[in-house]
Amino acid sequence: MRRRIINAADAPQAAGGYAQAVEITGATRILHVSGQIPQAADGTVPAAFADQCRLAWANLEAQLRAAGMTLDHLAKVTTFLADRRHAAENRAVRQAVLGDRAPALTVVITGIFDEAWLVEIEAVAMA
Repeated sequence: MRRRIINAADAPQAAGGYAQAVEITGATRILHVSGQIPQAADGTVPAAFADQCRLAWANLEAQLRAAGMTLDHLAKVTTFLADRRHAAENRAVRQAVLGDRAPALTVVITGIFDEAWLVEIEAVAMA
């Protein structure tokens, strides 16, 4: 599998550790990961946004592991935030988790299914 990051010179540049587009060639597997919520296996939900965000990422990584993949296989990530005031903290946690990985990314401010959840993260991964 080959990954090519695309950021067109004649369009706004990506800011915050993501790519405007990601081209994947030679992939033989595509994994669609449903929105991962900030809930632990025992049903608990942390109160603080950063803790919820880290937990949602951990749950996403667990789904990737179960499929024999890692964060390196991410092509597209969509993050749903319950409130735009969490945007900066969301970016900081995402950058800490992803490091120099740069999947295509969308962040949506919206109501989330459970009012206790402040974030939900879905993804597409390819291998």
